[in-house]
Amino acid sequence: MVATDTGQSMVEGAAADQLRQALVNARQVLAEAGANFAQVVKGTLFLTDMADFVSCNEVWIEAFEPPRPTRSAVAVAQLPLGALAEVELWAYAPGS
Repeated sequence: MVATDTGQSMVEGAAADQLRQALVNARQVLAEAGANFAQVVKGTLFLTDMADFVSCNEVWIEAFEPPRPTRSAVAVAQLPLGALAEVELWAYAPGS
């Protein structure tokens, strides 16, 4: 991991490595809110290089059980902190 001036850290390596860690982090945030990946209904994957889509799709398949949440993949020119991949998840937890 590389420390940044914001006190955050980022996994070095490929976009798939960064996505895998982002999903680990997201799982923890959801758990703290009383939710889990089964309640994720939509995700958006932001990539600085669409050539990374195949490897990131493999990470997505590893992370989510069928039926997997719907997902969009968006190519972006740049991400914060020099990231290669970023993910946004929407979860629905009835009664919460």
